[in-house]
Amino acid sequence: MTQPFELPHFYMPYPARLNPHLDEARAHSTAWAREMGMLEGSGIWEQADLEAHDYGLLCAYTHPDCDGPTLSLITDWYVWVFFFDDHFLDMFKRTPDRAAGKAHLDRLPLFMPLETSTPVPEPRNPVEAGLADLWARTVPAMSEDWRRRFAVATEHLLNESMWELSNINEGRIANPVEYIEMRRKVGGAPWSAGLVEYATAEVPAAVAGSRPLRVLMETFSDAVHLRNDLFSYQREVEDEGENSNGVLVLEKFFGCTTQEAADAVNDILTSRLHQFEHTALTEVPALALEKGLRPDEVVAVAAYTKGLQDWQSGGHEWHMRSSRYMNEGATTTSPWRAPTGPGCSAVDVGALLASAAATGATAAPFGRQGRLRPYTHVPYRKVGPSLLPDFHMPFQVELSPHLDRARRHLVEWTRRTGMLAEGVWDEDKLASCDLALCSAGLDPDATPEALDLSAAWLAFGTYGDDYYPLVYGHRRDLAAARLTTARLSSCMPVDGEEATVVPANAMERALTDLWARTTAEMTTEQKRTLRDAVDTMTESWVWELSNQLQNRIPDPVDYLEMRRATFGSDLTLSLCRMGHGPAVPPDLYRSGPVRSLENAAIDYACLINDVFSYQKEIEYEGEIHNAVLVVQNFFGCDYPTALGIVHDLMTQRMQQFEHVVAHELPVLYDDFDLSAEGREAMGGYVADLRNWLAGILNWHREVDRYKPGYLARRAHGFLPDRPPGPLTVPGGTVAPGVPAGPAVTVAPEVPAGAGVLTVPSVPAGLGVPAPRVG
Repeated sequence: MTQPFELPHFYMPYPARLNPHLDEARAHSTAWAREMGMLEGSGIWEQADLEAHDYGLLCAYTHPDCDGPTLSLITDWYVWVFFFDDHFLDMFKRTPDRAAGKAHLDRLPLFMPLETSTPVPEPRNPVEAGLADLWARTVPAMSEDWRRRFAVATEHLLNESMWELSNINEGRIANPVEYIEMRRKVGGAPWSAGLVEYATAEVPAAVAGSRPLRVLMETFSDAVHLRNDLFSYQREVEDEGENSNGVLVLEKFFGCTTQEAADAVNDILTSRLHQFEHTALTEVPALALEKGLRPDEVVAVAAYTKGLQDWQSGGHEWHMRSSRYMNEGATTTSPWRAPTGPGCSAVDVGALLASAAATGATAAPFGRQGRLRPYTHVPYRKVGPSLLPDFHMPFQVELSPHLDRARRHLVEWTRRTGMLAEGVWDEDKLASCDLALCSAGLDPDATPEALDLSAAWLAFGTYGDDYYPLVYGHRRDLAAARLTTARLSSCMPVDGEEATVVPANAMERALTDLWARTTAEMTTEQKRTLRDAVDTMTESWVWELSNQLQNRIPDPVDYLEMRRATFGSDLTLSLCRMGHGPAVPPDLYRSGPVRSLENAAIDYACLINDVFSYQKEIEYEGEIHNAVLVVQNFFGCDYPTALGIVHDLMTQRMQQFEHVVAHELPVLYDDFDLSAEGREAMGGYVADLRNWLAGILNWHREVDRYKPGYLARRAHGFLPDRPPGPLTVPGGTVAPGVPAGPAVTVAPEVPAGAGVLTVPSVPAGLGVPAPRVG
């Protein structure tokens, strides 16, 4: 059969290595699969199928250094997961039978108890039998923290098969952002990362949930999945009728040829590998120092990182050789005459140099993502007024009748906290934001007190947004930013704690006041959740600062996901959910459809801000954290083309929001047997998100903050009219090189161009934190 496209030139700088225990693993896995009932008589595989797929070779390439028994156990896990995939396809996707598929998936977590003494049901089929056996053989060697994480990854892998099944039933192809998120779960690479820990070293619990370790896992996952999509397109799309394939997703999103889509997928794959390397070499060492990891813990993280790297190389080699995939022409055509033989397909000096040097568009349809291009941006380029597309907004804006009152009270509050006395803001700049207007659209039904609190939260974030480039960007002071972020966290005591800092500047005074007013009626657990959400946001600002110090435009996937953090989405959602009471089970909020709904709304709002603030950020602030600029850099295209891509993505994210509400939430309610009260509460939550989206767009259209006339009048990089004096870090150390004048204690960093910190509604008396805008 003719291949639908020519496989691209893959970036893979690390040669694959083969575990010497390959034959042992092959023999063991064949006997094990037969014992579990996966071969003759299963209706899914014969022994010839298992031999042709050669999962022993896959595991020998992806885990080259482990001993024989470990390799055999890991190979059994891969036999099981591929058998599950083929079994689910044959039993439920081809039918398709959603009810039976859900019943099948609902039983599987019962075979993964955290305690080994917990009894499990009697297996009814080879999938259950295999999982029960593997879990019992694996978990005794691992900590409870690892067991919990691996069980969650396995459940995600299993349960998101329902998402694929629903899309097949509807003939629906996901948008690119949705696809990347869901592919991580259903594709199983986070699950594979757990087995890498088993084969190498377990990641210390203190850092397992940190951003650097999460990014290592996510970039590993994305690269594994996108590579698989390229090799499996012919089998999945043309033979099986599958529509969860990255090449197909981009083909439909861009309206391009299959070859162009395949090349674009490879560009994203390459970018994710570059991000992996960047994180491993810059963020992980800094994390080890920050957390004070012991030498043995540092060694464990290094071994795990190397294990993920080995998996990438080995997985590529296996795809080149397995009969399961199309791999004709997948060898190097480099004129550099790279060595040949097993493990050498990754040694391609020509591709490596070409990837490193590519800094502009090439003959490829979407350009080429080069290693150097993200660092070549020239800031403060004149771009002219921001171009505004025809936004798809199906919801009508409503405004609170208490708007004028909120405007007056916000001026008084910003004076009281000192925001108008530090040389960063004056009343003109405060008026240009009209933050009360934003709050009035986000929560039109808020009480006067709740609206005041919402506007104050908005001012807290927006003030930092303007203060940040003056303090941290101009001084290039990452250490002070980290210290100030830690001080901000100390302004939010939990469980009877006393605040450990005396507020020393406007940001700290503002947060201390907001915390006391917002958490007055919260439980300890709610306070802890809220503080974690604020910490997530402030720590993401340090990530932005690090990129600015390196003049590094982020990888597009990393940007979109971190944009949610700089946007304050965790804070938004945690407070909003508290406003809808106990009728909604926590597990429902953690479900795939609800997270999909929320992320679609958050992404749309973030991208609104990036579109409106393009001139402000690129021309006047020298900012690099803007989705339009990220797209320009990645695809090597001009501003209008990049804006068109961002606008298309916005439209599809809004359509996804509507799709989830119309099609996925009703099924979810039935799955959870949700009460009438719970359904009403979720209906209110959806209505809040609709108001939130309409209010954000209305605010951006109305305020002066992004208009060319105002930008020209208050230009010059938004330097304050009255320069702040010596800036002192918390503790009193005077920062060097700053003009003399009244002392200003360093405020927490809030990145230029960051987006929104919003909550549609919270319980009476709590108020509604509103967007933090760029």
